[in-house]
Amino acid sequence: MALTTHVSQVDKTQTPYKLDPDQTLRASQALLKHVQAELKRLQESGGKRNLLATENSDEEDEEDDAQPIWLTLGTKQYITDKHRLKPSKIPVPHSLNSNENSTICLITTDPQRAVKNVVADPAFPSSLASRITRIIGFSKLLARYKSYEQKRQLLSEHDVFLADERIVSMLPKALGKVFYKGTAKRPIPINMAPKDASKDKSKRLPKDEREAVVAGPAAIAKEIEKALNSVPVSLSPGYNIAVRVGLDSFSPDQLKDNIAVAATAIIEKHVVSGWKNVKSIHIKSPTSVALPIWLAEDLWMEKPTGPAIETASEKTKDSEAETTGIKRKRKQNTTRGAQSGERKKTRLADEKAKDKEDGAARKARLSAQKASAFETD
Repeated sequence: MALTTHVSQVDKTQTPYKLDPDQTLRASQALLKHVQAELKRLQESGGKRNLLATENSDEEDEEDDAQPIWLTLGTKQYITDKHRLKPSKIPVPHSLNSNENSTICLITTDPQRAVKNVVADPAFPSSLASRITRIIGFSKLLARYKSYEQKRQLLSEHDVFLADERIVSMLPKALGKVFYKGTAKRPIPINMAPKDASKDKSKRLPKDEREAVVAGPAAIAKEIEKALNSVPVSLSPGYNIAVRVGLDSFSPDQLKDNIAVAATAIIEKHVVSGWKNVKSIHIKSPTSVALPIWLAEDLWMEKPTGPAIETASEKTKDSEAETTGIKRKRKQNTTRGAQSGERKKTRLADEKAKDKEDGAARKARLSAQKASAFETD
């Protein structure tokens, strides 16, 4: 079924740097209609629903009852993120993890007993505790899940992975490409440390009696709920940002609300220069084309602003310099003023003229010596 939508004209009396709610709603309606029609076609033809799985994830990694809706944001200039190993979270009005039957795996600091005690505490919400099917410390994660198949099995056993933000930057090496080749089940960081962690005296205990410094049941439960009601944003160096903002079970209004909140938060938090650096915003499903909901009139910026932006050519030069072991000189700020270039040109011209004068005088002196030598003969 063909998807049809159009880009609404921007009101010239208002700023173009915002989403049009009507356009977002029309695109959401068209996309969800296409997804449902495609699902019906597959069911009638005897196809399986997991054929809609994304290219970046395994078939068994996708939920059986819902398929993701992606928001893709294109930028005009190259964007890098120094903290890309620690994804950020954007709270959305409609959670993608509201299914009560979905399971949660908690990855904690060592030892894991402290977190297990917190989850078993009567003050911890029972509805949330029933969804947490595994709590594993970082050391046991490294010891038990070494092979590719073991990590793949862990991935298939749980729907959501949450990790203590103190160790989340070490998980890519521990979990490998099984978890990180896609974004669907990357561990979401949560803050498990108490506010007064620096005053904790457990570090004075023997190592075998020491427990991890974690917050109380209410604080950890609040962090988990916050993570479940948010969408994670994992940036890769480039010109595009892709974030899951909905499911095909959403209504058009629910999808529209999530898109508006997620797009605004991504631009404010991750895109240097904000809306001026945004080239396009689209939404898509795993089997559809990308539907535009916002397109910029200017396709480029005059010059980069901010330390987080660099051109692709500069990135290529940096990588070549690193591989060859040659340190490329970078331009340094100068305090000589705007006329430093003109003074340099003038100095070089004076030196060149002086060299010419010295050469002419030398030739004249040699000619005089020759003439006097002939006269002597």
